[in-house]
Amino acid sequence: MRAVPRSEEFRNGGVSLWYRDAGLPERRAALPGPADYDVCIVGAGFTGLWAAYYLLKADPSLRVAVLEREFAGFGASGRGGGLVTADFPGSREQHAREYGKGAMIALQRALMASVDEILGVVGDEGIDAGAVKGGMRITATNPAQKDRLHERVEHLQEWGYWPEDLHLVEHGHEPWLRVDGQLAAAYTPHAARLDPARLAAGLAEAVQRLGADVYEGTEVTGVRPREGETRPAALTPAGEVRADVVLRATEGYTGELGASRSEWAAEACAMIATEPLPEQVWEHIGWEGGQVLSDAAHSPVFAQRTADGRIALGGRGAPHRMGAGAAAGAAPPQAIAELWRVLARMFPAAAEVPVAHAWAGPTGVPADRRPRIGLDTATGLAWAGGYSGSGVALANLAGRTLRDLVLGDRSDLARLPWASGADGAAHPLRRLGGKVAHGLYRGADRRETSRLSTTSRLAAVASRITGHR
Repeated sequence: MRAVPRSEEFRNGGVSLWYRDAGLPERRAALPGPADYDVCIVGAGFTGLWAAYYLLKADPSLRVAVLEREFAGFGASGRGGGLVTADFPGSREQHAREYGKGAMIALQRALMASVDEILGVVGDEGIDAGAVKGGMRITATNPAQKDRLHERVEHLQEWGYWPEDLHLVEHGHEPWLRVDGQLAAAYTPHAARLDPARLAAGLAEAVQRLGADVYEGTEVTGVRPREGETRPAALTPAGEVRADVVLRATEGYTGELGASRSEWAAEACAMIATEPLPEQVWEHIGWEGGQVLSDAAHSPVFAQRTADGRIALGGRGAPHRMGAGAAAGAAPPQAIAELWRVLARMFPAAAEVPVAHAWAGPTGVPADRRPRIGLDTATGLAWAGGYSGSGVALANLAGRTLRDLVLGDRSDLARLPWASGADGAAHPLRRLGGKVAHGLYRGADRRETSRLSTTSRLAAVASRITGHR
């Protein structure tokens, strides 16, 4: 096996590509002491920042605080692949059994609209995030993936994707992108690429302009629910921050808030980025128009052509699981090697271009893979997360939904089925089953790539464990 080609300045220290040139931002001031607000948001990632933004746009008189242990965009928001997609993790059928199929279709349509909503705010607020809406290509590179892709398109067209929203690609009818060995492809226009770190930084500045207090370098050690006449609070070494509503928007770091430790696992999404590709390589590959890429594997990869001409490719199926203390975000060597093998297989013309950067970030993954959002008016606690690596558009939808929940607006967004998700812990056996299924899916991908022409039976076992289609 060939070694991963690396540039002399290859980095794998945990900082994402998006901070490579500009460097880490200067931290804002920490919380100076105990305080009172109308809304206190724990976590300055996309969920927390979007919630603050929409709350203050709706009611500028609100007193809003955002508490962040590191800096805005430090976690998954500033470490992701920069893909804005309408992917919904979790079982549509399970939501439909509880709330009706129409409700799940409405949720999917709202998620599609979130892609344009994000781009609209980026334009309105003058955020230079390199955002380009080019849609997403989903590629199949072996017979098993091809069969599944056809089934997936047919299935999703029953769940809110109309033919114009997702369809199989006829050669030459979509933006050209040459993936080696591609047997089939699908396309959806509901996707964009951007620099997620710059989006997070721009949102933090926007919420400050609107009047929010953003405190960085401020660790939250726990959240306390309302107790009688005592308001809920976020607990910090500098003192309590009391508010009418305390919103936990900590995603992959949720397990570090003691009382919520068993609720979600923190799973790593590993990423690599090449040096800028020579123009002749891009002429061979194509990939114009800001289109992003995913594949039809059980543990899919995703990629974008960055604004400076690199391929940034990552995977939620990378063989690395993060615990509560894994905040540094360095990608393990086996994850780098696996992602590079995928890149070289898809784009042989780019196989000799060195890997310039590698990193990882934690995503919140509930055992049932269902994202959660809600507000308990009795305790004054609100929450959102569990995006399983598909969080850019979901976080925007969560921010707008939390606005309506906090303000008591029984809007269409507040009635969407995921807005009823309980903030409860998963059974340990169910979480163990999720780990087993994770390994089975990766094993199935290896078998299908090497020798199988049909979906591996390992994937069928994993699907039975997780209850997914």
